Amino acid sequence: MGKVAVLGVFVADLAFRADRLPVMGETLLGHSFAMNPGGKGSNQAVAAARMGAEVTMITRLGDDNFATMADALWESDGITPHVTRDAGSYTGAAHIFVDAVSGDNAIIIAPGAAADLSPADLENARDVIEGADVFITQLEQPLDAAMRGLEIARGAGAVTILNPAPAAALPREMLALCDYVTPNETEAEALSGVKVTRVEDARRACAALKGLGVARPIITMGAQGAYLDGHGLVPAVKAGPVVETTGAGDAFNGGFAACLASGMAPEEAARVACAVAGLSVTRAGAAPSMPNRDEVMALL
Repeated sequence: MGKVAVLGVFVADLAFRADRLPVMGETLLGHSFAMNPGGKGSNQAVAAARMGAEVTMITRLGDDNFATMADALWESDGITPHVTRDAGSYTGAAHIFVDAVSGDNAIIIAPGAAADLSPADLENARDVIEGADVFITQLEQPLDAAMRGLEIARGAGAVTILNPAPAAALPREMLALCDYVTPNETEAEALSGVKVTRVEDARRACAALKGLGVARPIITMGAQGAYLDGHGLVPAVKAGPVVETTGAGDAFNGGFAACLASGMAPEEAARVACAVAGLSVTRAGAAPSMPNRDEVMALL
């Protein structure tokens, strides 16, 4: 299936389900609590690995119980860790509020040791990045680390993917290093200035992103699917009732990266990635919701 190098963050997801968010100063009884492995980079690594790619995860962890959770997850999915341990910090954690009615979520993330990822960490991982078919990163770790990873990958001829989440202003020189940028509607608006709700909006946002140097933007549009520049809307793949949308974007990105690494055309890779995301939202959790290749192919 090819090799995928992922730069990103691992966090322990602490998910609370309730009918609504409490207002400031209020204590609210919830319906349930669950703790699972998460973090955009780690989620994408799991999604890519379960789709059959050979995956290496580049990050920093503390020396604590959450780091043990990361080790166990990556071992179970055959992911090779390229990890720096920092006993003076902590492994990241995220508070996730899940609306018990709609399944939508709101998240606070504290990256911990991964907040100290630097260009030097990427230099230390140069062999991994240069040996990959696809390099993918996000914005939960520092911008300069993501930038250096993209530079090394581009110099080695790897396909580069930036998932610009959480939304942030990005320099043109960074966007110019990206073969693909994969924002959702909110992130696309932050980068392009175009409010994205319809397919026509996505087309205009993609044109603006190309003007900033992105080779080929893809805008993920939730239940509508994903808009691939130069192709159009790739429809969402419905796999069943929506349980939780946490990790759906990561499922798409990891699936897309794995498919590109295998040599699949981007149009077909986006279609498969929509199926990966479609299956993920029928299950609770982030990393635990990622489907395997057999499930995805059976759905398609």
